[in-house]
Amino acid sequence: MELLVKKLSPGAQLPSRATEGSAGYDLCACLPEPMTIGPGKIGRVPTGIALELPSGVAGFVFGRSGLGVKKGVVPANGVGVIDWDYRGEVQVGLINHGEEPFVVENGDRIAQLVLLPVLTPELREAEQLSGTGRGSGGFGSTGVKQQ
Repeated sequence: MELLVKKLSPGAQLPSRATEGSAGYDLCACLPEPMTIGPGKIGRVPTGIALELPSGVAGFVFGRSGLGVKKGVVPANGVGVIDWDYRGEVQVGLINHGEEPFVVENGDRIAQLVLLPVLTPELREAEQLSGTGRGSGGFGSTGVKQQ
């Protein structure tokens, strides 16, 4: 299996893994000039690359822990999803939850791309679903101690 990457801009950087054990490929900003994302604001950061993902695999864009924990800058939609048939530029929406403006420079590592298989079973409407011990309990129901 291979991931094909096309540079859309001469200054674009190919995604790379920091270590052999890294699950994600770092995505880097490809900017003609620095971009400032103010507190509470969202910026769409281009990467200058397009991908050809293997069929049945999607790319998931997760935040980088250092940016999130230290600066409060994370993907605006939580986790971005890149469908295997998308061939346009990969862009990362970032939101600044911090109190200071955040400056994105060309080449900064802004997110990480993780590839995961995607299951797309046929859907069938059902009148009833099988029962389980949990049932329809949700939103913290499994963390409640029974007395």
